[in-house]
Amino acid sequence: MLQSDLKLSRRGELWCGRFQSMASPCEVLVDSPERKLAHELVQIGAREAWRIESAFSRYRDDNIVHRINNAAGETVEVDEETARLLDFADQCYTLSEGLFDITSGVLRQAWRFDGGRAVPDTEVIERLLPKVGWRKVIWENPSLTLPSGMEIDFGGIGKEYAVDSAQQLLAAHSDLPALINLGGDLAVTRNRCSADAWRAGVEDPAGRGARGAIPIKQGALATSGDTYRYVLKDGVRYGHILDPRSGWPVAGAPRSVTVAAPNCTQAGMLATFSMLQGSDAEDFLQAQEIPHWCQR
Repeated sequence: MLQSDLKLSRRGELWCGRFQSMASPCEVLVDSPERKLAHELVQIGAREAWRIESAFSRYRDDNIVHRINNAAGETVEVDEETARLLDFADQCYTLSEGLFDITSGVLRQAWRFDGGRAVPDTEVIERLLPKVGWRKVIWENPSLTLPSGMEIDFGGIGKEYAVDSAQQLLAAHSDLPALINLGGDLAVTRNRCSADAWRAGVEDPAGRGARGAIPIKQGALATSGDTYRYVLKDGVRYGHILDPRSGWPVAGAPRSVTVAAPNCTQAGMLATFSMLQGSDAEDFLQAQEIPHWCQR
């Protein structure tokens, strides 16, 4: 991406820098009267989001994910940053008892969550399921052996990781309050200059605007839901959160879950874990004893 892809404007007492990354509208908000420093912080946040997108997007043919997915069963040695993401994915798989699986992205060959009506045939899903299963992968840091025909996909953790990485860079560069928002997943460096909290809107999953605002002085928020990614057929709404064991959307999942946590990676993990619990999502969130907002 280019600097020209950044749009900087004034929003009340804040500078707002807008850009696109990871197929999402993104922004960095800076609480400062100084345009120059605000622009520097926006650039830092955007460049880090673009860097991580380039490094780990499954849609590129020049990064480590492409090399792993096209290794045809051969062992690939990965760099330190990729190893950290793989360690985290392995931890998520274990903690979720196999429900969070970065090899399940191959199921996108069957599902198109574009708001349309197309539901895949059971036979199509059954043909893909043998290619799903983190337990089939040999991961011994820094070496990864992926069975031929399988793929990994960091889409379930990449955006939250980018938020945290950008937030750390912004905090290291300046003590100005800043908020980075990548497609609705966000983190702040500190509370506003006025000592007021930042306010993050909670979107109505039915598309009727915000349903309220969450005050946030520190930490992060992440949201998982089917507002934009779904299939609707015969009155049944199929959300994009898939059960990797069956290849079908999780039954009984909420329309949207927002979680507050010390960092965005943790918030995103818990939001996704709760969606994977289906009708038990609220019980799961209550057991975690974390601030959360669940919409059905």
